[in-house]
Amino acid sequence: MKIAICPGSFDPMTLGHLDIVERACEIFDKVIVLVMSNSSKNSVFTVDERIELIRKCVKSDKVEVDTYNGLLVDYAKNNNATVIVKGLRAVSDFDYEFQQALINKSLYPRIETVFLPARGDNMFLSSSMVKEICRLNGDISPYVPKEIVNDIYLRCKGDN
Repeated sequence: MKIAICPGSFDPMTLGHLDIVERACEIFDKVIVLVMSNSSKNSVFTVDERIELIRKCVKSDKVEVDTYNGLLVDYAKNNNATVIVKGLRAVSDFDYEFQQALINKSLYPRIETVFLPARGDNMFLSSSMVKEICRLNGDISPYVPKEIVNDIYLRCKGDN
């Protein structure tokens, strides 16, 4: 069984994230959407809330949602995953992600990183942009799964 991990902060999940997860499901037997903490980002949703939001969006029985705070490669080893799936929006994403892929490979030689390019309509999309649009009372519905639009609006309104 080929197990892949789609890691990210998912704060919140966007249609771009969902597209990458769905496409990974077409390639791999099992896809773990792994919510990870990023100390350089100020999260709007707790880890548990993000997990619940992802579960509302993802419909495939191939997907498992989990969280981890250590090294991604340690999680991969412990869960028999041999692939990390990363979405790329632009060439600027590639430089950082390529460095990550190389260090992950050096730490765990069995791991491979697969890069999936964002679809054209998702290339500009990020969770940060969604949160900013929401905070400024803009329409986020074209950018996030319909299942979580209200959850995001409720949180953003609570932050104002």
